[in-house]
Amino acid sequence: MNRRSLLKAGASLLGLAVLIPLKALAAVWNKAAFESTSVEGALQGLQATQIGPSRDIVLVAPQLAENGAIVQIEVESRIPGTEAIAILSEKNPTPLIANFVFAAAAEPYIVTRIKMAETSELKAIVKAGGKYYSVSRKVEVAIGGCD
Repeated sequence: MNRRSLLKAGASLLGLAVLIPLKALAAVWNKAAFESTSVEGALQGLQATQIGPSRDIVLVAPQLAENGAIVQIEVESRIPGTEAIAILSEKNPTPLIANFVFAAAAEPYIVTRIKMAETSELKAIVKAGGKYYSVSRKVEVAIGGCD
């Protein structure tokens, strides 16, 4: 009898151990921001209401992307206390492409590949010290990458 109880308890604990990370991931996922079909809606979902320009954000993106399905970009924030970097493309079906959240000791630098539907303004929004800053760059897309 004790052996069965022990096996049941072990199985229950294992099930909880699997579900806890899924709940944590769901807490981080910002459904409203990622599913918004407008830049304004995505920014509201991120709670980025007042955004100021900053020269302390470096956005490296090609001026002309031959294929919108693979556009490599780099974003670096030189703003002290950077908490997050979000990437938006205004003419994508869902403009919020990514939102990277950094731990206190992490270097706020990312290199990634994104998809762009068509020629549009690419924006990097940085959250630092509870304030939001941005930089943008126009990227021309020869062949769209979003369906």
